[in-house]
Amino acid sequence: MKRHEHDRQHPRPSARAFLTNLEVTMPLRKKIWLIFRNNMKKIITLSDCCGHPGEPGC
Repeated sequence: MKRHEHDRQHPRPSARAFLTNLEVTMPLRKKIWLIFRNNMKKIITLSDCCGHPGEPGC
């Protein structure tokens, strides 16, 4: 059976990791953009991970 990219097993992100990622020092505008970009990538790929661990929104 062929496995798709989004079928890989990733640990579900926790709320604590999400909030910790928001503490990254960077301009607010960039932080908001990364939250939007990373969450859109997770929605589009139906994945729990955007592929950018440690960034806001991941």
